[in-house]
Amino acid sequence: MSDQFEPGSESADATAPVDPAVPPSGTGCLECDSSGGWWFHLRRCAACGHIGCCDSSPSQHATAHAAATGHPVIRSFEPGESWFWDYSENQFLTDGPELAEPQSHPLDQPAPGPRGRVPEDWKTRLH
Repeated sequence: MSDQFEPGSESADATAPVDPAVPPSGTGCLECDSSGGWWFHLRRCAACGHIGCCDSSPSQHATAHAAATGHPVIRSFEPGESWFWDYSENQFLTDGPELAEPQSHPLDQPAPGPRGRVPEDWKTRLH
């Protein structure tokens, strides 16, 4: 793994703009938690730790955060997943640095989540 991420490079990995020392902002989507919303899956900003909901979720807060801040690299915040995505290159990244713990939302937190806020017809509301 290189010390610098170079978008579009043949050995695409997620090492910059990434701050491995920054912990996640919480265990759920920051904006959904603030507004009483719900999410399908969670994504973590690799630059600042912001937790946002995925593009299949109704509000797509992870993508909105990347657009608003210029932080292009996210990592899955789902248990057992360690992939990255670079919005600036529209590229899936299989390699990247170990980020600060925790690596995912709690195992007892359902997806979709959070418990108690997911509507019964949630599958019809996905993008």
